[in-house]
Formats: sequence, structure tokens, C-alpha cells
Amino acid sequence: MDQIPYKLKAPFDFSFIEGYGEVFKVYDDQDSGNICFGVDNGDQKMFIKFAGAPTVRYEGKPEDAVEELKASVKVYEDLAHPHLVKLLRAEEVGGGFAAIFEWTDGECMGKMYPLSRETFMEMPDSTKMNVFHDILGFHIHVMEEGYVAIDFYDGSILYDFSKEKTLICDIDLYSKRPYINSMGRMWGSSRFMSPEEFEQGAVIDEITNVYLMGATAFALFGGEKDRSIDKWRLSEKLYKVALKAVSEDREKRQQSLEEFKSEWGWGTGTLSRTSE
Repeated sequence: MDQIPYKLKAPFDFSFIEGYGEVFKVYDDQDSGNICFGVDNGDQKMFIKFAGAPTVRYEGKPEDAVEELKASVKVYEDLAHPHLVKLLRAEEVGGGFAAIFEWTDGECMGKMYPLSRETFMEMPDSTKMNVFHDILGFHIHVMEEGYVAIDFYDGSILYDFSKEKTLICDIDLYSKRPYINSMGRMWGSSRFMSPEEFEQGAVIDEITNVYLMGATAFALFGGEKDRSIDKWRLSEKLYKVALKAVSEDREKRQQSLEEFKSEWGWGTGTLSRTSE
């Protein structure tokens, strides 16, 4: 498409994409059932998330992906925030459904984009601290709106160096509370998932998202799944806050994101390993 190759399980007519602009990027390797396009119409760059085509890695039916993408529109509307990618509109088109977002030139932290991740991870810890505070602030907003984060991981984190701005994307599965794990192992990266996200019948709530923030801190400032202090680059005080957040026992974690924020210090903690 516009000289950009892409993969599908079977042929599909994407001629309707021309109506949005010239394609300069295709994301065809998701397991969500969506295929995504970066398009430029001369006045504006947009990110088109489309469901309805037979994508390579999706194990469900295209019509199921369509219903899931339609359901996600309300999530983006309800959780609109300065650090969330901006939904412009959504519409039925091309025999499927498209959600159209404002384009961002942000670098992604996700491991599936190694070059972008390398650029992201080379940021100084002081900048990553700002990114982490933006992520935490957004998820406090998520709680205030009555939702719970599901399937948030490093692939959801973007940083636009030109604007010095954190952006969060791919929140399609965030859900209204109360939420019960009805499936056993839930969606997401195990690096960011709490024990209750593997346990059918478990409550998925704010304490679950406390674990998520702790795991995110270790992804940004430590050794991800290696949560030893040897891999931790910030102060011992902040290490203890993050380690408490990822306790296997829910009762031993901070019991709210505001409690986590208070213990973390929201930027008052030192970056030094040796000083407090």
C-alpha cells in the first residue's frame, strides 16, 4: 500500500484507506485483530486503527475484532486526558470499523520495536521519572473515572522528544469497575501482570493497578522481572516503595494509587543510589 508492504492471512480490499491520505507506515503484527496505518493527508497525520481484516496473528474472527474496537471507543472518550493519545473520530468503513487518532512521533518503550525502545531507554533517569509520574497521574485519573487498567505494558508507553511529552496508547481493554477475572490468564505482558491476573475469579481493581505501577517502575528504573536492588538505579527509599507495590500478597501492597503516590513522593525522592 503506497509502496509499504503488509501481511494478512487472506486478501482484503483496503482501497478505502486512500480516503484518509497517503500511507507512510503499517503496523500489521498485532494479536488484537487490528491492523494500523499512519496516513498523511497533507494537512494532518493520523493513526488509523482498523478491525475487520484477516490479520496474521489474531486467533478470533474479524467480526469479533470489530466489536472489540467499537467497544474501545467509549473507553477513549471516557478517559480522555492530556497524556492519552487523542481519538479524533470512529466510523464504519471498508466492511469493518476504524478508530482514527491524532498521530504522534513518539518513541515506543515496547520490546517489539527494538530501535524505538533503545532510543527510549537511553533517556536519562530524570526524564524517565517525569514519564513515570505522567503514567501514574493518568492511572489515578483512570481510577477517578471508575475504570481499571487491563493490558497496560511497555508497548503502551510513548515519549515524544520534540514535545517532551509522554503519551499512552492502546488502552482498548481498560474496563469499568468492578471487574472479575473470568478467564484465568488475562491479556497482557507477564512482566507487568499481578498474580490475580492469572487467577480465574479474582477481583481486578485498584490494588491490581498498584502492582502495575510497581512493575512499571522496575521496567523503567530496574531490571524488569529481576527486581533485585543491584539492578535498581534510584534511591533505596524508592526501591522499597516499588518492591512493596509488587508484593505477591495484595494486602502487603499500597492499597491505592494515591497511597503509592504519597510514598513515592511524586518527584521528591532522590535519583541517587547512595543518598536519601
